[in-house]
Amino acid sequence: MTFFKSIPADGPMVGAMGMNPSAGSILVQYHTVVMRGPSPLTEGERELIAAFVSGLNACRYCYGMHSATAKAFGVAEGLLESLVSDPDVSSAPEKLRPILKYARKLTLDQARITQSDAQAVFDAGWDERAMHDAICVVALFNFMNRFVHGHGMALADGVLSERGVSLMGSGYDPLLEGIRKGAEAHGRS
Repeated sequence: MTFFKSIPADGPMVGAMGMNPSAGSILVQYHTVVMRGPSPLTEGERELIAAFVSGLNACRYCYGMHSATAKAFGVAEGLLESLVSDPDVSSAPEKLRPILKYARKLTLDQARITQSDAQAVFDAGWDERAMHDAICVVALFNFMNRFVHGHGMALADGVLSERGVSLMGSGYDPLLEGIRKGAEAHGRS
């Protein structure tokens, strides 16, 4: 379901991206690079950050899908649920806590990010590339949460979980074919 009659209820993401297929394809390619490309952060850690940001933004769609993906990558059951409500992210693995605190602040209070926030990440042993990659995930999912809410996207929890597990196995690139097909169906190639 979405606010747009032309977007299919069972494929709202590719339907919305297919409204501007050039931009949608670039956005999927960006997801692939940020979420699956080489990084000091594992794919599971990046999916955890994506779900965490989405939970902070109360984006049920992205939170549901990416928490299922993070769990499929081995993130502990119940961890995400506890992180969203815990400003100290004390249930997270110790090394990830500074990154998650940074992600929380960048999401909820970005104008107040300071050098000391960044230094806490570096002091935990993360390098500049890890910090950069975490920032890219945070920025991407703040964007995606607004994209989802703006289009009024919704899917049942079970569908989100199923697609999240599929996302772990097949990655983001299969969305490109859905965008192409959706664009053709609506004469937007």
